[in-house]
This record gives sequence, structure tokens and C-alpha cells, in this order.
Amino acid sequence: MRLDNERPSDNVQDQRGRGGGGFGFPGGGGGGRINIPMGGGRGGGMSISTIVLLVVAYLALKFIFGIDLLSMMNGGGGGLPIPGNATEYQIPDARTESADAQLPGSGTGQADVTTDAGKDFVARVLGSTERAWSGIFQQMGKEYPEPQLVMFSGFTQSACGMAQSAMGPFYCPRDNKVYIDLSFYQDMKNKLGAPGDFAQAYVIAHEVGHHVQNTFGILDKVMAARMKLSEEEGNALQVRVELQADCFSGIWANEANARANILEEGDIEEGLNAAAAIGDDRLQKRSQGYVVPESFTHGSSEQRVRWFKTGMQAQSIRDCDTFSTDNL
Repeated sequence: MRLDNERPSDNVQDQRGRGGGGFGFPGGGGGGRINIPMGGGRGGGMSISTIVLLVVAYLALKFIFGIDLLSMMNGGGGGLPIPGNATEYQIPDARTESADAQLPGSGTGQADVTTDAGKDFVARVLGSTERAWSGIFQQMGKEYPEPQLVMFSGFTQSACGMAQSAMGPFYCPRDNKVYIDLSFYQDMKNKLGAPGDFAQAYVIAHEVGHHVQNTFGILDKVMAARMKLSEEEGNALQVRVELQADCFSGIWANEANARANILEEGDIEEGLNAAAAIGDDRLQKRSQGYVVPESFTHGSSEQRVRWFKTGMQAQSIRDCDTFSTDNL
């Protein structure tokens, strides 16, 4: 990627090396998710008695009322028709003015994201998303509310609960922040076979996509709908949320390249490879040797690749309406 012309964002909080406290439920499977706010106090950790009460409450909700909060946060599902009026989740119409980009080749540039250079890389990518989405929002007569991005190591406290490295990157709608432990990028390279600086940027753009959804009110509507659905139906709805965030990341890539010529040879292939590497089917095959579509949280590799490409080619953000289509 060419990021020299991208001004670093001022919205990066570096909490690496700091401890955190509190109690929270982790987000869903790898490669981008929303961490659903669960309430709770600020500051220090909860007492054992409070934790026990939370566990009892969770079990009561699950076995008496049929509401599985962990499943709601972890996502899952796949492929089922969405009940109700899909237009509830539509996004405002706006044209995305973008030049035809020349997207050649097959390179695998790799940013070192374990040092201070990693902070600069993350800040420049976040700054790129800010300018891309600010331009799109401006076309709609709106102002883009820029999210914060928190870099941490090990664990930290978010407004949605405890942020832990094992959870991977996530977006918290309660505080409008993206959380990421940069060690996730090493896992992408070494464990998932998804190296490259554009692959790393795609992860940030996906989480920012959740912020865009939150700004449009989509996440609130999805959460309300999931409370009325079965686990399998709720999982299917969550897949649509994640695929839309993939599509939004494609819109960012196209907009940023048209404005600042950020793409180099092989960057798009890196992004497509990353999207495929964190598809539910591929992750399940790696971890357990077989695939359970009903438990999908983010969509298959083919779906994630297709919706990222849809965003790259979009002429309007409504081209990313994953809620109205029967063809995910």
C-alpha cells in the first residue's frame, strides 16, 4: 500500500502495555465483529458474587426464556431468509464518486505492526477511512462522526466489557471505538496465511464498517430484531451484518484509491485472500475438520470475498444492502 499521502488519524489511543479490569463476554469468531454492550460498571473488576449472579441470569435467560446472550454476541447462523421487512435495515442513498482504479498484480507487502511503525500504519489507515467516509457522508448532507481506535496488548477494558487478544479485533457500539491487539496481524500471517499490509488495512476497514452501520442505526435494529428470533435466525441476521461490513470495507478501498492512489500491485489480492481466510467455513474446517453452516457468524469465504468485491465496484452505498437480497 502507498500510505505516504495519507495523514495519520488523531483518533488512535495507544494502550499497549497497560492493564485492564472488569468482566465481559467476548465477541464472535475471528476476523471482525461487534462486541455487544452488556452493561456493568466502569473501572475495576466485579466481585465473585456479581459474576455468579450474572452467570445465573444468563442461564435463566437461556433455559427459561430461550434467549442465549452469548450466541447473540458471538453471531453464527447462515443462509436463512430474514423475517420481517428488510427495508428496516436500509442505508441512506448516496452516490460514491470514484474514478476507475487500475488494480494490477500480485504483491505481498508486509507492514511491521509490532513496533511503533505499527501505530503509524494503523493511524494512516484509520485516517484514510475517515476521509473516505467523510466524503460519502458529505454527499448525503451529513457529518461523519469519526470513531476512536484503541490499540492494546493482552487485554483492556471497553464499554462493552473486557477486550482480550483472543477475541481478535472488534467494534464496540457503546463507546464508538475499534479495539485491536496488533498481534492479531501476526496470527493472520502465520496461522491464517493472510499476509500483507492491505490485508491488515482490510481488518481495520471492516471494523470501521461496523461503525458506519452503527451511525446509520442498523446495529440497534439488528439487536432489537435478534431478541425476537430463534438462535439460528438470529445467527443468519448477524451474517448479513458482517457481510455488509465487508462490503463497506470494499467501498473504502475504492474511494481511498480514487482519492489518494493507495493501491499497489497485489493489494486487492491480499484483501480477497484475507476475506477468504476468515470465512466461517474455512475457519471451521481448520479447527474441527468439518463445516456447520448453521453456526456461521460472519459468512463463508466465498460470501466474504464477493461482498468485498461488491463494495469495490459499488456506485452507491445501497449496493451494500445485504438485508434485502436473497443471494448472499
